[in-house]
Amino acid sequence: MPSRLLIVDDHEIVRFGVRALFAKDDSLEVCGEAENGMEAIRMVSELSPDVVILDLTMPGMNGFETAVKILSLAPSVKIVFFSAHEIPATARMVGADDFVSKSSALQELTIAVSRALQSTKNSQATLKSLSATNSSGL
Repeated sequence: MPSRLLIVDDHEIVRFGVRALFAKDDSLEVCGEAENGMEAIRMVSELSPDVVILDLTMPGMNGFETAVKILSLAPSVKIVFFSAHEIPATARMVGADDFVSKSSALQELTIAVSRALQSTKNSQATLKSLSATNSSGL
């Protein structure tokens, strides 16, 4: 089953480009697109994406506010900020898994999404291992 991506950006051309970037990867599926934070929050509850690719500057609610609300609603969702603004440290403070500048090479976004998904798999493997250890009486 492919991992599900939600693309959130107020610019249609950016959403189109990100969707096209991931279209050839059978392990990933773009399950939806949102053009603002409120729409993104609604779509997270409806679509249950694994990763949200999130712009920082959007009308109404910025990416930081949106990320906080998404993570309070769905703590296991991975957030990858994708922005023209260079503020990765602040992105980590709100719980984002990665930050990619829109001026980066194309593969940087695919690497960031893969890294976020890999951290999910590593966390699940650790939990399974701990559960097996605890159930064996150790």
